[in-house]
Amino acid sequence: MKKMLSLAAMFAVLAYASPASAEIKFSGDASLRLRGQFEDESGPGFDDSEDDLNFAYRVRLKAAADLGSGYFFKAMLTNDNFAGGWTTVSQNNTEDYNIEVSNFYFGRMMENSHYMMGRLPLNSVNNPIFDLALYPFSPVDIPVATYNMDRIYGLNYGTKIGPGELNTTLIVLDNDVTDNTEGIEGDGIFNDGYAVHLSYKANIGDVTVEPQAIVVLTDADGSDYSNISSNTFGVNVGVPAGDAKLTLSGFYTICDDTNPNTDVHVDYDGYLLRLKGEVGPFMAWVDYNQTDNNTAGDEGDYENLFVWAQYNYKVYESAMGSFSLTPTVRYWAAGFEEDGGFEADYSRLRTELIATVTF
Repeated sequence: MKKMLSLAAMFAVLAYASPASAEIKFSGDASLRLRGQFEDESGPGFDDSEDDLNFAYRVRLKAAADLGSGYFFKAMLTNDNFAGGWTTVSQNNTEDYNIEVSNFYFGRMMENSHYMMGRLPLNSVNNPIFDLALYPFSPVDIPVATYNMDRIYGLNYGTKIGPGELNTTLIVLDNDVTDNTEGIEGDGIFNDGYAVHLSYKANIGDVTVEPQAIVVLTDADGSDYSNISSNTFGVNVGVPAGDAKLTLSGFYTICDDTNPNTDVHVDYDGYLLRLKGEVGPFMAWVDYNQTDNNTAGDEGDYENLFVWAQYNYKVYESAMGSFSLTPTVRYWAAGFEEDGGFEADYSRLRTELIATVTF
């Protein structure tokens, strides 16, 4: 906590250091979360269940600087771990909250185009293409936001074309540092994992259409396999329905590649469908995923059903901030069927109450 306060004080000093300095605006939020978790897992010869009551908290500090002529800088500080910034109260209540720069990016906004670079936020909670591309066998329950902190290192360029905007982002997925070994592919100066994310967002009447693709350009390390290239593509469609807004998403991923160093041929393909609805403070979505793995030794079918529902109740709101309560239900049902006949089922129910203050 001392480290967090020191960083906040440093930002404050920089903001008022000189009349000629950039205008810096600060904002953020702090949340407390009470979660009940109920898990069940079953298969041949086993049937396990586990229940838990979990207490967690999260603090996020945001800074934005306007440098003039469209140039800008933005950053967010939080507990940069693999839980989306959430810290769980430890067994002895002695956890150490280490604040880190979770994402930062800078660039320029122009009349018909923009560019930015750095640790870019993804907004993956509302765009499931990233979940399917990076977690093809379990792309539900926001894994990119949870395990990858909803950000990625890259360079983005966007420009208006026709009725919409085209965005292209060059992504660095991993940084492999190895020797230049004779007979070994994938090492050397360009051995890193690169991908490109393409999207085009336009309005057709009251309907918003956003086709997208993520193409892995070089052999990259994923959540399940290393040194492979995959392709993911699909579309988000937003449709107004009276006071409600509906979003339909459909994405498909495929990989048919061989690891050059192990000769393992990775072969899988799958899809993810989402139906999302928003009415005032209520939001819910349903995900369905099925992925078929034909990789030798790992053959099997994965099936996932996921439901997220939440209601945001504003206890207090003003121009300076807000205080809200958000009850949330998250349900995940997963099934795995091995080609040899082995089957396993898993389900997890999470009931959450989140108290958040924004400032």
